[in-house]
Amino acid sequence: MRKLTYYVGATIDGYIADPDGRFDFFPLEGDLMTAMIAEYPEVIPTRVRGFVGVADAPNERFDTVLMGRGSYQPALDAGDPSPYAHLRQYVFSRTLPPTDPAVEIVAGDPVAFVRTLKERPGRGIYLCGGGNLAGQLLGEIDELIVKTYPIVAGSGIPMFGAPFAPNHFARVDSRTFDTGTVSTFVRA
Repeated sequence: MRKLTYYVGATIDGYIADPDGRFDFFPLEGDLMTAMIAEYPEVIPTRVRGFVGVADAPNERFDTVLMGRGSYQPALDAGDPSPYAHLRQYVFSRTLPPTDPAVEIVAGDPVAFVRTLKERPGRGIYLCGGGNLAGQLLGEIDELIVKTYPIVAGSGIPMFGAPFAPNHFARVDSRTFDTGTVSTFVRA
């Protein structure tokens, strides 16, 4: 069965974006960026892949990406309706009309959809965000890779938009980068 991996950057206080959904305050540089390129090239948007030398890199870990409307909107605003053209793209929204033939809009239950998706053959499934979708899919997340940046935001979009219900994960690995960012890898 395929695994759902939530690979996300967050502040020390648990926010993945500012109140307006912007996440450009997270620095992607140095050894952190080098590790992302080497280990998770699929999470780099298609239009950026050429700039960082992975334009033709094969999909080793993921072949599918899931996005909530808020995670997808910045790409639309930038004129990029297919931000992860190297992956199968699903956007969860009840109001968004079709935007690109390579992007499937899913208006139904995310949990039922992901359970069906996990049963299909293929590589891993990358949950790009956002917090609302991650909160709905919390029980389906098999792996969580959190890049915790040494930043306090104070408010914004939380990593999980879900009611209080502790879910326990087991730490597999963690690494500290020169930037001060700590990457933690846990499994359900």
